[in-house]
Amino acid sequence: MTDNVLNATADDFYRRGNELRKEGKWGEAINCYQQAIALDPESPAVVAKQMLDDILNYYNKDIYNP
Repeated sequence: MTDNVLNATADDFYRRGNELRKEGKWGEAINCYQQAIALDPESPAVVAKQMLDDILNYYNKDIYNP
């Protein structure tokens, strides 16, 4: 990502999110994807975030079903 977050593009956030996802830092990846989506609602980050949401909902389903 660019050195200055203020100048980062949706693509920068999407790529950083992918890097973080590969490192297993899913929460941080989701944050990057959300930033990308805020800048560009048609970013591929929409699909990437949904996939992570689905994975987390699957692994943590007991949290939602007390």
